[in-house]
Amino acid sequence: HVQLVESGGGSVQAGESLRLSCVDSGYSYSSYSWGWFRQTSGVEREPVAFFYSDNGQTDTWYRDSVKGLFTIAPDNSKTTLFLQMNSLNSEDSAVYYCATGRRQFCASGGCCRWQTYDYVGQGTQVTVS
Repeated sequence: HVQLVESGGGSVQAGESLRLSCVDSGYSYSSYSWGWFRQTSGVEREPVAFFYSDNGQTDTWYRDSVKGLFTIAPDNSKTTLFLQMNSLNSEDSAVYYCATGRRQFCASGGCCRWQTYDYVGQGTQVTVS
């Protein structure tokens, strides 16, 4: 049973930074898809960023509102996915979820739908005031 362990959420002031982490142990694939989503009450879960590898060739995607502010990247062991979030504002307040897939499906648009992923974390709250 795979369980994603998220951490790093919290309450910060506008303009501050947070770094979210998502541990996916026992992972060893050359093709995979990783994503971060967020959801606020009454709103559908939306993609924030994703990172994928197609037989070792990697790429990233960010939603327009976080480009240049957020950075998605795995650690060298590729067991932990990070989301560095800088210059946070109140619109970034949400529950953030990480998601992992054991194959590459971003090129076909699959990464934008959290239901496409094989595993989704329990979520971590980010509050910006």
